[in-house]
Amino acid sequence: MPWNWNSHGLPFLPGYTFRDVTKSAFHRPQTLEYKSGYALPRRPTVGIGQDPLISEQLTQQEISDLSFETSDITYGSHDHSLAEDFIPAHVALDKKVLRYYAYFKEGILYSPEEQYRVRPVVIYYFLEDDSMCIIEPMVENSGIPQGKRIKRQRLPKNERGEHYQWKDLNLGMDLDVYGVKYRITQCDSFTKEFMESEGILLSDPESMPVDPYSKRRKNPKPSYTTPSEFDRMHQFLTLDRKVLHFFALWDDADSLYGETRPVTIQYFLVDDTVEIREVHEPNSGRDPFPVLMRRQKLPKKIKPESGSFPSCVLEVSAEEVDEYYSPKDFQVGQTMTLLGRRFLLYDCDGFTKDYYQQNHPNLEMKPIELPKKSDMTQEKKKEVPPYNGFGSLEDSLQNCLSLIPKPPKKNVLKMLENDHNVLRYSARLDSQNPEDEVRRFILSYFLSNDMISVFEKPTRNSGIIGGKFLEKTRIPKPGSTVENPVFYSPADFAIGATVEVFGHRFVLTDADHYVLTYMESNTSQIPSQTLDSLHQKLARKAPTMLSNCLQKSHCLLYYERTLRCKKSM
Repeated sequence: MPWNWNSHGLPFLPGYTFRDVTKSAFHRPQTLEYKSGYALPRRPTVGIGQDPLISEQLTQQEISDLSFETSDITYGSHDHSLAEDFIPAHVALDKKVLRYYAYFKEGILYSPEEQYRVRPVVIYYFLEDDSMCIIEPMVENSGIPQGKRIKRQRLPKNERGEHYQWKDLNLGMDLDVYGVKYRITQCDSFTKEFMESEGILLSDPESMPVDPYSKRRKNPKPSYTTPSEFDRMHQFLTLDRKVLHFFALWDDADSLYGETRPVTIQYFLVDDTVEIREVHEPNSGRDPFPVLMRRQKLPKKIKPESGSFPSCVLEVSAEEVDEYYSPKDFQVGQTMTLLGRRFLLYDCDGFTKDYYQQNHPNLEMKPIELPKKSDMTQEKKKEVPPYNGFGSLEDSLQNCLSLIPKPPKKNVLKMLENDHNVLRYSARLDSQNPEDEVRRFILSYFLSNDMISVFEKPTRNSGIIGGKFLEKTRIPKPGSTVENPVFYSPADFAIGATVEVFGHRFVLTDADHYVLTYMESNTSQIPSQTLDSLHQKLARKAPTMLSNCLQKSHCLLYYERTLRCKKSM
């Protein structure tokens, strides 16, 4: 093989290569350069005998075209037309639903009269998320669980995992969902317009087949048996959930603690039963058990041969009853006796009035006015027991008014204005006992709380110990009641007046000078007789008090002179 000689003339083999010690730049040079926004290979200096770069093979016209040309991919096209706003499907198709009317046939087993039933349904297709739901309309008294058959979901189309789309639905087709075939017969106007706008032509609508069971019910077969007196089936179909509603008063005054209670009487036309419910009133003190009499047929007349039937022990059957209560027996304004209880019917609702006007026009259903509750129930006044003598009258009364007695309220303003203001009177005891004639008392009236205290003066050789005769308490006047007591006031304390204190009679004989001052300052509250008696008593007492004062002053002067003489000696 040929040898690769280097610049030093040595072969390019291991051990024959040497590093160039004069080399100072070890970077890798750039091989591209940018011209007019394009990356082009760098053009080395063309030496003699070397070929130029490929880029130099381009003509000058081509280079100028490239410099002025812009790429559509990089910078976009020159057509800057306004782009339409993007609207997602859940916004554009929100609340847009396709509605189809369909039916399916349900097979009936073990029935000689029918083989299948036609059950109509409504199929809803939601364009928002391609989900569907199937609803069966409710039929009254059908006895079949109806309503939502399949909740909203994407229904599988086949075993490959595909789902039904709106393009797969059309009139006159069978929709197989979970093993049930639904025959689509019709659709609404919105569904038809939407399908035509999308270019889908709908088939001709089909008529809903007739359900043989419903047809047989409407046209029953002729019966060759003797018909009953009353068609119970017709009564159930026409009068179901129709109730006559009466408002009544239960007169229970004959029983112990009896009263008149409001009740409601309901007569069910479907089976001629009656139910009585008691109206529960708040704070009535009764348990909320409203059913006074359960729903049952009420016998109106018992057969004569069953008169001794023990109805209080056994229920009365149809064999013992000759006649039951009917709507014509209930009339507003009359008193009825139902199972031994008296009920006064005073009003009814609007449906009951319309029913009687159509079926029993001869019965007048005019409501009657009831007396007011205050007139019906006379409140009994609380009887307060007599005062037992323990404690004050107000404190004892609080024990009768509440279980936990509270202290009586006090007039704080009066207590602050008349604090330490006391009216004092001298009194003697009015008694038939001759030993009580020498006893003297001081009666004090406290203006702050209208209380009275009695103090007995000690008398020598009387054999009676003086001191406190009565503590501070409010004393009612004789003849006042416990509910509304009338207490003594300063207007009742005239000189010579008698004050009765718990069976003891005191006669006022004298008063201090402050009593007269207080009476004159409150002449509007004090009668003139009381003021006159005080003026007469204190006017006689004034000269005696003056002489006593002069004697005391002479004694004081004599005593001072004696002391001065002793000090001078």
